[in-house]
Amino acid sequence: MAPSGPAAPPFVHLAAHPVRWRLLSELASSDYRVRELVTLVGEPQNLVSYHLRLLRHSGLVTAARSSFDGRDSYYHLDLDRCAQAVADTGAALHPALRPQPASPSRLATDRSHWPAVLFICTGNSARSPIAEALLRHRTAGRIEVASAGTRPKSRLHPSVIRVLRDEFGIDIADQRPRHLDTLIKRRFDHVISLCDKAREACPEFPEHPRRIHWSVPDPAGGADTDQAGYLAFQRTAGDIDTRIRYLLPILAQTKEAQP
Repeated sequence: MAPSGPAAPPFVHLAAHPVRWRLLSELASSDYRVRELVTLVGEPQNLVSYHLRLLRHSGLVTAARSSFDGRDSYYHLDLDRCAQAVADTGAALHPALRPQPASPSRLATDRSHWPAVLFICTGNSARSPIAEALLRHRTAGRIEVASAGTRPKSRLHPSVIRVLRDEFGIDIADQRPRHLDTLIKRRFDHVISLCDKAREACPEFPEHPRRIHWSVPDPAGGADTDQAGYLAFQRTAGDIDTRIRYLLPILAQTKEAQP
């Protein structure tokens, strides 16, 4: 009989299955619906749903109803939780194997070495301007980034201005929403939708940029009042900031791969 030893961390069992690994790999870059994951991994829907259920039970993956079609759900990989699981797995084998988080300061300082990024939502008054401001902030302005809306509102939501100022020290009070049509001829490397409705309405761009979707609920809930759920805007900004932090190494890697 083989001697017993410490059990492998739960993440090892979860990630070792080829279907679950494919699901984790696809969700690492974008949020997807079940039918899209079925196509991406090439497995039957009942099998994909089964493995998604296991990943949700572990807390690595979450699901939220689509704001475009309430019968659909978008699946999202919690990258912070995943990073912790990977770190714990390495440390369980040897303390020296605990990975260190990527630092934005290690990214290229030459502006020409950055890809161009466009964030899209419906009104360009909350989610997409938050993402634009945070990406510019996280890179100290060393990036080409813009945001736009498919049906832009007349002004930024007051809570967006407040939460970026109070939580991150960013002032975008003078910024105004813009229509997606004003950017349709510009070249982007990444087009990131933050709204389920905007994802469906997003047109094609020149040179076929990489499309990514972040299914982020509207913090305004349709309201434009100054006091409309400020805590919801804090949560939304925190969610987007986490996604931005994990986007940075992808952006640097993308540019390095270009000829």
